[in-house]
Amino acid sequence: MKKYSGIFLVLFSLLALFLVACSRVPAGEKPLDTAQALREVQTGTQGVEITLLGDYPPALIYDQNELVAILEVQNKGNHDVDPEDCFVQVTGFDQNIITGNFNQPRSCADGLGGPLEGKNVYNVQGSSNQVEFRSSNIVLPQNVFEYNPTLNFLSCYNYQTIANPSICVDPLFYQVTSQQKSCLPRDVSMAGGQGAPVGVNYVGVDMAGSKAIFEISVRNFGIGRVLSPNSDIRSCGQASLEYTDLDKVEYNVQLSGGSLIDCKPRDGVVRLTNNQGKIVCQFDIPGASAFETPLMVTLDYNYIQSFTRPLKIVQTPR
Repeated sequence: MKKYSGIFLVLFSLLALFLVACSRVPAGEKPLDTAQALREVQTGTQGVEITLLGDYPPALIYDQNELVAILEVQNKGNHDVDPEDCFVQVTGFDQNIITGNFNQPRSCADGLGGPLEGKNVYNVQGSSNQVEFRSSNIVLPQNVFEYNPTLNFLSCYNYQTIANPSICVDPLFYQVTSQQKSCLPRDVSMAGGQGAPVGVNYVGVDMAGSKAIFEISVRNFGIGRVLSPNSDIRSCGQASLEYTDLDKVEYNVQLSGGSLIDCKPRDGVVRLTNNQGKIVCQFDIPGASAFETPLMVTLDYNYIQSFTRPLKIVQTPR
């Protein structure tokens, strides 16, 4: 009996070792997963996206029924938005007919108790929230038997884009042969965005002695409209927006391996025309050899995006 117990113990120990070996993560697997997650987080052209949840509201409703619209709000970019930095609202209807909180902007983070988080290495999809608009009292005017508004659902939010392309600079570009250099100054194309609807799509690189000159192309990759970061996002669906609020992006440019000389436009605001704009910056480059260094571009702006849904309200038969 003891002999069989010993054999059983040996077999059990071998089985346990086999299971432990099978459960181990192969070397390098986790770093590869993290690198892939970082690529997904740092690319993309979406920000805060809104969609209607299911049949809310339905295409047809009777005036004695409650009108409910539920918006699914998703932050598909990589910038967290605080409750006061993102609002959704509904326009396009007569406020004397449809009442309740349909008339009021709602925070994208309503009920969360914190920000609507963007995507990160732990959640490459970003976070989401549901915002509800409700009207328990629809009042059709006398002798009006049908009302057909087109509801306009808007998201208005403040966002930030960070782009860090690696740039080669060379203070002695015309004095040393290319065989002696670790890198050569080249233009950089940045396709795919930086995890936000506005981003850098191209950096032109040129050297003038010890000065590096960068032409930074900024583009609206999304389907919405860019607004000045100083515009009122709480009521961006109303008439409070001015023409001067449109297509303005505040920027900041730094170079780790250089000292800033000048950036244009000098007011720190790039204006987009046909969804594109340009920033030109000059940096003084120290040293006597070529090297790679990150060009750090930060863009701040507000963004408005919308879609419509037709609605038919019919008088309840009496």
